[in-house]
Amino acid sequence: MHRVVITGMGIYSVIGKNLREVKTSLYEGRSGIIFDPVRKAMGFRSGLTGMVERPVLKSVLDRRMRIGLPVQGEYAYISTLEALQNAGIEQSYLDAHEVGILFGNDSSAVPVVESVDILRQKKDTMMIGSGHIFQSMNSTVSMNLSVIFRLKGVNFTISGACASGSHAIGIGYLLIKQGLQEMIICGGAQEINPESTASFDALNAFSVRESEPAKASRPFDRDRDGLVPSGGAATVIIESYESAIKRGAPIFGEVIGYGFSSNGEHISMPNVEGPVRAMQKAILDAGISMSEIAYINAHATSTPAGDSNEAKSINTVFGNARPLISSTKSMTGHEMWMGGASEVIYSTLMMNNGFIAPNINLENRDEDSEKLNIATTTLPCEFGTFLSNSFGFGGTNSSLIIRKV
Repeated sequence: MHRVVITGMGIYSVIGKNLREVKTSLYEGRSGIIFDPVRKAMGFRSGLTGMVERPVLKSVLDRRMRIGLPVQGEYAYISTLEALQNAGIEQSYLDAHEVGILFGNDSSAVPVVESVDILRQKKDTMMIGSGHIFQSMNSTVSMNLSVIFRLKGVNFTISGACASGSHAIGIGYLLIKQGLQEMIICGGAQEINPESTASFDALNAFSVRESEPAKASRPFDRDRDGLVPSGGAATVIIESYESAIKRGAPIFGEVIGYGFSSNGEHISMPNVEGPVRAMQKAILDAGISMSEIAYINAHATSTPAGDSNEAKSINTVFGNARPLISSTKSMTGHEMWMGGASEVIYSTLMMNNGFIAPNINLENRDEDSEKLNIATTTLPCEFGTFLSNSFGFGGTNSSLIIRKV
């Protein structure tokens, strides 16, 4: 079995468009949530969302490459450029080696809506254009980036709801660990637009604390009233330890544990037992004791049932070990398909810079969160191992454990 290490990271997030900006926002507890009047005008119950500028790629990619990229693919292209750069990987290396790609993505709404609108208006499929098919497929990010970067290794998309990005890293870890691949570009991408989140709004899933956007996402807080949708893209370069040493690559962390499970119950209501099994499997895979895990980046999205059940599951697994905990979604909102990958990056940045980012907006703890050791302010903290939780609709659960090398 091969050791699997993180040698590159890239991020395009509502709290920063690169690693440097994101690290500063995490340290300062800065929110990326805004009120969007466009959503209210469209009939949304909640106008709250995370927001990031759309990158301008006209001078970076030729039209043939751009035409198949949806907005989340554009985010992912930018985050992947940064990850490759700080991993010390140039196109010549990608051309000479078998490098794979696994991205988490579970929707691509706008191209589907636009295609149907054109068909209904023009009554002619020829008016839709060739780019829409490649933009509309769930595999759009992995297929586009594999072509842009001329990749030769494994190439598919992980579609696991809000655990997609985490599962992408987990599956990549397993492939490298078993010697089936040497290097894989992993990550998650989530579009930011009203079309992709309208059905969530219809479920009354979103916070309506519109007068205070920065305080709307409040994981574990007694007065939370729903999540805030968000998005962007996150890229993690993982490779075998042998490959990293041979290349003289920087090593930001080592993936040592991956646990997964299915709740097997309600399609949207989380339970306690499923997350417990995922965390326990990750700890068993890592071969470490619970006391070695110093920090947990909780999935906690700021929903009443989800946060309570995760608090119960963490307490069930860790009991008196009491690792420090925070949910970075208090700042970013719920990045959905991207979140499992971005939260690995957020936590790795903390681990390599000696601090724990705060769970902002936690003013009144509920009965379940009172049992947890939650960081409500930025804490200077040198730590060497963390666990990141990601859970999604359909009861899919993923837990990753990363340690400092």
